[in-house]
Amino acid sequence: MSKYDVIVLGSGPGGYVTAIRASQLGFKTAVVEKENLGGVCLNWGCIPTKALLKSAQVFEYLKHADDYGLKVNDVDKDFGAVIKRSRGVAEGMSKGVQFLMKKNKIDVIEGFGKLKPGKKIDVTNDGKTTEYSADHIIIATGARSRELPSLPQDGKKVIGYREAMTLPEQPKKMIVVGSGAIGVEFAYFYHSMGTEVTVVEFMPNVVPVEDEDISKQLERNFKKSGIKVMTSSEVTKVDTAGKGVKATVKTKKGEEILEADIILSAVGIKSNIENIGLENVGIATDRDKILVNDYYQTNIPGYYAIGDVVPGQALAHVASAEGILCVEKIKGMHVEALDYGNIPGCTYCTPEVASVGLTEKQAKEKGYDIKVGKFPFSASGKAKAAGTPDGFVKVIFDAKYGEWLGCHMIGAGVTDMIAEAVVARKLETTGHEVLKAVHPHPTMSEAVMEAVADAYDEVIHL
Repeated sequence: MSKYDVIVLGSGPGGYVTAIRASQLGFKTAVVEKENLGGVCLNWGCIPTKALLKSAQVFEYLKHADDYGLKVNDVDKDFGAVIKRSRGVAEGMSKGVQFLMKKNKIDVIEGFGKLKPGKKIDVTNDGKTTEYSADHIIIATGARSRELPSLPQDGKKVIGYREAMTLPEQPKKMIVVGSGAIGVEFAYFYHSMGTEVTVVEFMPNVVPVEDEDISKQLERNFKKSGIKVMTSSEVTKVDTAGKGVKATVKTKKGEEILEADIILSAVGIKSNIENIGLENVGIATDRDKILVNDYYQTNIPGYYAIGDVVPGQALAHVASAEGILCVEKIKGMHVEALDYGNIPGCTYCTPEVASVGLTEKQAKEKGYDIKVGKFPFSASGKAKAAGTPDGFVKVIFDAKYGEWLGCHMIGAGVTDMIAEAVVARKLETTGHEVLKAVHPHPTMSEAVMEAVADAYDEVIHL
């Protein structure tokens, strides 16, 4: 039996980052992985989807070359090559994680890990089971596509995000059920490639966790581009008996039958907590999540959990932050509990969506007297020059103390801009301080300053 200081179960952006930080802190560390290093994010999520979306964006640029005074003839796409490029990017990133494991002297144990009492873990690979032990075992097994009873996935006609990234051929018609980040990103990608796309969302607005103004703007953009959007609608039944698939959709006006080649189910995720030995050890769970304290300790000493398997936003950057905090606490360092109210969310369709903090509705519900500012990219010189004038920046401040309560963006490149608001909120920056911090011109980022100026009735370019 091999003995370690720290064993991490799972090598996604939570797991491998945790392992590296543990090694940096002097712990003898191993990571257990049943599939590919990097987990879903690097292999089937964050990274390869961005490669697909970039291909879609370039394709759209080429189709609209005339808008930039350029002539491009016979623009077409090779769907297979687009998928192949995405897989190549994912494979390269996974190899990068392999390099980081070697560089940091972390043992990679291949196989399916199952927790045991006494701070032990069995790893099964090719029918052979080996026992390992550690002073600290950190669970980072992530999540998978959630299935609804009314929408069972068969991997062919009703698919999840993994199949959506490797379809052998492009569908002519697709129904996307769910309009969270995964749903709208794939809706944009396939529509850009030429697929007829319909988005079905149960809630009244697309990207329902976002500020309502953002949701309405994205829906307008989608409809303008030709994507059909059905909100306050629910798929109640699917029929895969024929050549394609038929979906029965319940709407406010009654039932409607939609036909397509494929349905993509993007209705959320399911934590990977089954069959990993939680019951054997006595680790407490509630509603599909492992219960932990502020430092990710479970109810059983020596066992910890981070990432999608614990309460909190199921995001790669959250899992990484949780893992780092967890091992630093184990080391005895002074750490602060993670502020889940200051976690940025990013959606990479076109236009992009990024946000942090409270929405306008949430701020009002909490009883704040607020100042709201908005600045449209149609008034931004950089956005106009780039040909990306759609969208805006919206900021929300507490009128009494100037606290930056929320920031919401929709437009080109906003996922790279949101960090300004995250850092400023972490530093408890006031609206006046943001306003007096000189922003470079011409940039997209100066729209943040202009939105703040609008909140304080000092806007110049609007």
